[in-house]
Amino acid sequence: MCAAELADRIDAELRARATPERAERERAYLKSENVHYGVTVPQMRQAVRAALQGVQLDRPALRAVVTDLWSPGASGTPVHERRAAAVELLERHHSVLEIADAELLERLLREAGTWALVDNIAANVVGPVAEREERFGAVLDRWLVDDDFWLRRAALLAHLVPLREGRGDWDRFSRAADSLLDEREFFIRKAIGWVLRDMSRKRPDDVYEWLLPRAQRASGVTIREAVRHLSIAQRDAVLAAR
Repeated sequence: MCAAELADRIDAELRARATPERAERERAYLKSENVHYGVTVPQMRQAVRAALQGVQLDRPALRAVVTDLWSPGASGTPVHERRAAAVELLERHHSVLEIADAELLERLLREAGTWALVDNIAANVVGPVAEREERFGAVLDRWLVDDDFWLRRAALLAHLVPLREGRGDWDRFSRAADSLLDEREFFIRKAIGWVLRDMSRKRPDDVYEWLLPRAQRASGVTIREAVRHLSIAQRDAVLAAR
């Protein structure tokens, strides 16, 4: 089966689950200019599973079908659920991706335009690739200083899962977070706090020791997220330091 045929099969499965009323609500909620079918995330995943039955995707095929689903197509307007399905495919098959796929991932992040796509690409696709591909660190460093705040957010959220699970490159993330701590962009402030919050479940002392001397610099949203799982004493110390 060629990429276009698989993309069409996924599209048909998505359309079969479409709800026009939900589409309008979702489009308004995400402030989206894209077409929306009105398919929930669980339904989108069901659609992808159904379409993938009997299909094996290698790296070239994965890239091709993702590109097809992501593109605006004949309408000239991207479809949110098709793009979400493309991200789902990347999540399912991230093990075949390589450092050479950084360019594709960067393009998707630039074009996504919403946390609803960016966050899954960053945490569940870029993250695993960066964890096993040491050279991806240089890509993350470049994204940190990019004018596009979605790329800066992705460079932070790429560390989310490994740090949450007690692994990960804490030194690299802590340097990245420190470099962006004075950002005024909400999505950056939130991302820093989110990673610190999830990491603190397993390594609260590391988070506390990093956060305390930076409490006056950190935004309110960063602090609120970061202290959620600290001890009461640690939380009070951080808040007092503000």
